[in-house]
Amino acid sequence: MRNIENSIHHRLQKLLGDLGTLECDAAQLTPETDLYATGLTSLASVDLMLAIERDFGFLFPDELLNRRTFASIGAIADVIRRLGREPEAVV
Repeated sequence: MRNIENSIHHRLQKLLGDLGTLECDAAQLTPETDLYATGLTSLASVDLMLAIERDFGFLFPDELLNRRTFASIGAIADVIRRLGREPEAVV
């Protein structure tokens, strides 16, 4: 994983772990892990969205507020990159 991708991935793992609703250790989540299969509920996805907005400093556009956007860390990271909210690369 590139440094930026790694940073986004770890930040999302932390946010998911902080939610406390998953049935697995958030540190074990891969970019492809189905978050809904691990216990993410629709209510928890709203909490996750709000945490991501706070942490990354943007608002999700209405057209991205759907199950597909929050299906996996990889899907969320794609949205973050597309919206230009990548963190600075760690060197």
